[in-house]
Amino acid sequence: MTAWRTVQGRLHSWDVSTGVDGPGTRFVAFTSGCPLRCLYCHNPETWRLRDGIPATAGEVLDRAAGFRRFLEVSRGGFTVSGGEPLLQPAFTRALLTGARELGLHTALDTSGFLGARADDDLLAATDLVLLDIKAWQPTTYRGLTGGELTPTLAFARRLAGLRKPVWLRFVVVPGWTDDAEQAAGIAEFAAALGNVERVDVLPFHRLGVPKYERLGLRFPLDGVAPPTAEIVERVREQFFAAGLTAV
Repeated sequence: MTAWRTVQGRLHSWDVSTGVDGPGTRFVAFTSGCPLRCLYCHNPETWRLRDGIPATAGEVLDRAAGFRRFLEVSRGGFTVSGGEPLLQPAFTRALLTGARELGLHTALDTSGFLGARADDDLLAATDLVLLDIKAWQPTTYRGLTGGELTPTLAFARRLAGLRKPVWLRFVVVPGWTDDAEQAAGIAEFAAALGNVERVDVLPFHRLGVPKYERLGLRFPLDGVAPPTAEIVERVREQFFAAGLTAV
């Protein structure tokens, strides 16, 4: 039996999606557990590792194999998301390795905060990294996420050194990341890396509010409205000006 099949982890859920989790149609495995507490998080049900469903990598990949032809035709693949996949590095490595053996394009969706846990074998099995840089100023990052920015930047530089393709993600949050300085700093940093293929500029939304209500939690950004289309376009233009493709 292939060694990766028996690696155990905790899975929140899985889904098949198009356009948001990497190129083409993707089988997305959402792992449980996350060390950050982003104020705008729309999946609070994934925070705690213990709330996940026990599963082996083989069980997850057997499910994905049923969609293999569909994924191949759409030029899609397999994405490990979360939560934060690098909270369970062995499980994530096994999922990516198994997906590669199925012949699928692989993607890792991460904040980079736990990037040091991604060993060389895990990254060797990863075709694309979807990397969230949530803010540029360290104090803003800490206030927005509860974590530190430095590990994410170090991980981004490591990926650049490996020439690993990256799609950068940046969420525009009014009052937090919508000022010009935030986008300008990230744009300059990303342009210098040389491996950022595109930047997804994502407007903050309130679609996760009902989940907070069901969990008996207060939504931290209650009362904050999504950014205007003009602000989102200005942020995109800042990435364009740095020579990056922004969508």
